[in-house]
Amino acid sequence: MTSELDIFVGNTTLIDEDVYRLWLDGYSVNDAVALRVRSGILEQTGATAGVLQSDTMDHYRTFHMLERLLHAPPKLLHQLIFQIPPSRQALLIERYYTFDEAFVREVLGKKLSKGTKKDLDDISTKTGITLKSCRRQFDNFKRVFKVVEEMRGSLVDNIQQHFLLSDRLARDYAAIVFFANNRFETGKKKLQYLSFGDFAFCAELMIQNWTLGAVDSQMDDMDVDLDKEFLQDLKELKVLVADKDLLDLHKSLVCTALRGKLGVFSEMETNFKNLSRGLVNVAAKLTHNKDVRDLFVDLVEKFVEPCRSDHWPLSDVRLFLNQYSASVHSLDGFRHQALWDRYMGTLRGCLLRLYHD
Repeated sequence: MTSELDIFVGNTTLIDEDVYRLWLDGYSVNDAVALRVRSGILEQTGATAGVLQSDTMDHYRTFHMLERLLHAPPKLLHQLIFQIPPSRQALLIERYYTFDEAFVREVLGKKLSKGTKKDLDDISTKTGITLKSCRRQFDNFKRVFKVVEEMRGSLVDNIQQHFLLSDRLARDYAAIVFFANNRFETGKKKLQYLSFGDFAFCAELMIQNWTLGAVDSQMDDMDVDLDKEFLQDLKELKVLVADKDLLDLHKSLVCTALRGKLGVFSEMETNFKNLSRGLVNVAAKLTHNKDVRDLFVDLVEKFVEPCRSDHWPLSDVRLFLNQYSASVHSLDGFRHQALWDRYMGTLRGCLLRLYHD
């Protein structure tokens, strides 16, 4: 009696997304197998525990071999060893560079150096993210930083070109690179209520308006370094609070425009000068590296906390900041309108994002 057997031979590399996630999350083969068993895969497929162990080990070997290519994603696209469809290649790259919110909040703004890497044990314990996953995420941050920090052109475009990430993920990495380069403080207790998304939003505004690239797209490190000349010029804004007549006129213009429109009008009128001094003095101090690093601490201390203590709703904060910014254009004695707009346009957006009423 003869039997017929149909055989199909292919060389497409099979990628199990669930196993890939377990590998990225830093689980050992044995832990991954245990988690797969718990998911009910043996009952669903009829496989034995031995087959599941071999299947997991085989996937882990493949991922390990792919990892060196994932460090430079264009190489994955051009290699011929692994036959992986383009959609699967994109998935492998995107997920490899995806990071945990809890992890990035612990390292955001810190120097991407060996010193910070030594803290990963503590971060792993604090966040519940495996040490292996913490190391992968940290090394990804450092790798992207090293590749793009000296490049001309758009930071987001450079990241997309060299790492083939989606637009959203490339923008997140641009924020991480920008914060690491300028060493913004994000770890203080009073900043813990802020998410990575809050900081990334502010980073995007600052990159668009406060960097060298905001005025000259051909400048070196255009989107990474703050425009030092702009920061120096911000000292000119101090006249808004140093000149009593200008300060009084500014207050009068804002109060006249907002009377009857603001639920916290009396609180605003009482605290106007303190709030204005806070916002202008933040600008005047940005010539010093330490004050640049403390930008978000200062914004929370000088504006967010005073308004929150008086129970300003977000809608009133928005009305106030819009009028506060616009009224300066009616001050005849003020000669730095363009500088003011460049500063307050970004600051207004950041403050509205930082303010959680």
